[in-house]
Amino acid sequence: MKPVIVVEHLVKEYKVFKKEEGLLGAIKGLFNRRYEIKRAVDDISFEIHEGELVGFLGANGAGKTTTLKILSGLLYPTSGKVEVLGYAPYERKNEFRKQFAIVLGQKNQLLWDLPAQDSFLLLKEIYEVPDAQYREQLSRLSELLNVKDKLGVQLRRLSLGERMKMEFIGALLHKPKALFLDEPTIGLDVVAQQTIRDFIKRYNEESKTTIILTSHYMQDIEALCKRVMIIDGGKLFFDGALSDIIDKFSSEKILTLDFHSPIEREALSEFGTIESFEGSSARLRVARQNISKVSAAILSRFDVQDLTIEEVPIEDIIRRLYLRESER
Repeated sequence: MKPVIVVEHLVKEYKVFKKEEGLLGAIKGLFNRRYEIKRAVDDISFEIHEGELVGFLGANGAGKTTTLKILSGLLYPTSGKVEVLGYAPYERKNEFRKQFAIVLGQKNQLLWDLPAQDSFLLLKEIYEVPDAQYREQLSRLSELLNVKDKLGVQLRRLSLGERMKMEFIGALLHKPKALFLDEPTIGLDVVAQQTIRDFIKRYNEESKTTIILTSHYMQDIEALCKRVMIIDGGKLFFDGALSDIIDKFSSEKILTLDFHSPIEREALSEFGTIESFEGSSARLRVARQNISKVSAAILSRFDVQDLTIEEVPIEDIIRRLYLRESER
């Protein structure tokens, strides 16, 4: 099956003015401008097939949003091949623009002073959505997101969570085959985040839309994505199953202990790295290959009430990977 998205050796560079400090530096810059080249995306390649929901991870400034903007045709690549649904996005052909959508968590596409339903009518005309499809899709999406009673309310009067739901409806009215989501749950409360996650998961399963999701909330990634790509400094340094990150990059497990009576902290230090200690409870980081031996030794030496073994939280692993790549 031909992939929906093909990226080969993608590079995006920016020419940045380098100003010297102070007034004198500003004056010099008027006559002798110096520039440096910043590479926001540095020779990355990947393919994504129909129906995949892929998490795209990276610290701020890693190149995630730049990549999504290139895929959606908002930016021109410096070099490399980019193909989405068989089109070169930067050519911005109408046939292509009718088949994808992008949702930016920090930017609105709907008109601030109008009810969402008025913006939807405008989008209907822009994308030339047939009347029957428009009514069916609007009814379905507003019901899934539980905002039918909010369609006639001025956008600025809605909560942040309700506005984001409206942004999703606006993005999906024309039934795009590819959807790019850039931090769609940023700033939302826990309930709104869960609602958006549930919606994305259900919509992906029902419509088989190909989705790329960026998020700083690991709950989003863990709940939605089987495959993740990690980018740092513009370079793609991991592309694979989410579960493989733990197997490949985590050399430790977490051992949580509850004791019948308080013990000395020093008594545990020989078994691993103590993350937390409160007398009758503790959390240890233990080398993965030693976890069984350490658990048995602790059970034989102490009066243990409860013992659990867990993987290191995925966000901790990602954080360590970012730090490791930054140090390189």
